[in-house]
Amino acid sequence: MDVDHYNVLGLPSGEEGANLTQKEITKAYREKARDLHPDKRKDDPNAHENFIKLKSSYEILVDEKARKLFDDLLRMKREQQRRFAQQDSKRRKMMSDLEDRERASFAPDPAMKAKEEEERIARKLKEEIARIRAMQANKGASMGTGSGQEKVGREGNSGVGGHVGVDKERVLKVSWEKIGEGYTAEKLRELFSRFGEVEDIVVNSSKKKGSALVVMATKHAVDAATGSVSGNLDNPLLVVPLKPSVAEFPAAKKEEQSDRLSNLVGAGYQAFEDAVLNKLTKAAQKQQK
Repeated sequence: MDVDHYNVLGLPSGEEGANLTQKEITKAYREKARDLHPDKRKDDPNAHENFIKLKSSYEILVDEKARKLFDDLLRMKREQQRRFAQQDSKRRKMMSDLEDRERASFAPDPAMKAKEEEERIARKLKEEIARIRAMQANKGASMGTGSGQEKVGREGNSGVGGHVGVDKERVLKVSWEKIGEGYTAEKLRELFSRFGEVEDIVVNSSKKKGSALVVMATKHAVDAATGSVSGNLDNPLLVVPLKPSVAEFPAAKKEEQSDRLSNLVGAGYQAFEDAVLNKLTKAAQKQQK
């Protein structure tokens, strides 16, 4: 059914059209017929055809049985359209829910993302430590004291703040890769000052490797800084005590632990340590004279 006979007569369709009286339909037909009569539309080639359609629609609507059948067809059509609209709405909702679930399934889990980032950093730090060990082992004793040493002590002091000799338990060994801007004595002082007073810093620099001895004012500061200072994530610091505290390690395991820490960055680092401590001690002794 392509023709709505109520609309042809200029009348409302649907339930409102079904409630119209025969008198209202006849009145609408007469008004429309006067307007569409071929005698008034001599220049319109479709005037006669349009007038015939108007008359046909009127005859259907004024016939009681024909009108009832037409109203039933209109009602069925409206119900079908409602069903299609409901189905379409449900279909759209199902599609939307499906898309939401797909997006949720591909969205990164915050906890998993944080764990992956933690593992990535841990892997990188492990790789850095392995690279440091290998490089230091290859350098051996040739590292010596080097020509690139940089020493920054407390203002007005040489050595370790006026003390004769250096307490190895207050010294930290620090090493890193020469990546980017690296670490200066001032930068290291800034990092380690968070754990206590820094008395001295001696930086040894080479083309690919950076290392330093950091003299803290107290053993407690050494314990606090060990394992806490990581520096930049792209170039982490390897921080170990030069000599483990006796209180931290039992006497029976002291020698074993000291050997393990000494080997952590390779045999070549020992020559650098000895040379630097020698200079710090001599400087402290001169200060006393």
